[in-house]
Amino acid sequence: MSIELLFVRYGVIAILLGAGLEGEATVVAGGILAHRHLIPLWEAVAAASAGSFIIDQAWFFLGRHCQHYAWVQKAMRRPTFERATALLERHPRAFIFGFRFAYGLRMISPIAIGASHVPVRTFVPLNACAALLWGTAFTLIGYVFGQAFSGLFREIGHAALYAVAIVLGVALALGIVARVSHRTLASLWRRPK
Repeated sequence: MSIELLFVRYGVIAILLGAGLEGEATVVAGGILAHRHLIPLWEAVAAASAGSFIIDQAWFFLGRHCQHYAWVQKAMRRPTFERATALLERHPRAFIFGFRFAYGLRMISPIAIGASHVPVRTFVPLNACAALLWGTAFTLIGYVFGQAFSGLFREIGHAALYAVAIVLGVALALGIVARVSHRTLASLWRRPK
């Protein structure tokens, strides 16, 4: 199976998972794939936006409904949780819309929002709009860089595609390893004693 066929078959799934687990690097790589016409641009944007939306909804759910679990309590004791909560209290809608663009607040913010009194009916549409903006912006960055490096891609051919595959794979693997190694799934659901 050729590398191009792998991208056509699994590129969108990798972007969806990578957007949720890793973040920007995977989405930018998806934009490069779209520039190379290996996947449609709209599919790369949709996968990036959906991955971001889904993971943030999951973190929100944990903050809203699983505060008594040890893992969530530990997250709530982190200094970034306090910072996120303070920003949320001052500017709730702006914070909900912009947290995914703030380095260091990406994972903890939806937990803080879930733990707050922000209604679900407020969070969901703002989260959807912000995820769409985030997914579009970072995919387009990759798409534009794909244009800038199109001459380089022509020069090195398949090596460039392998490099993008490696970036996607490494970003996805690092995201998964970071999430899983932080806590095992068993400790995620363990109640404090």
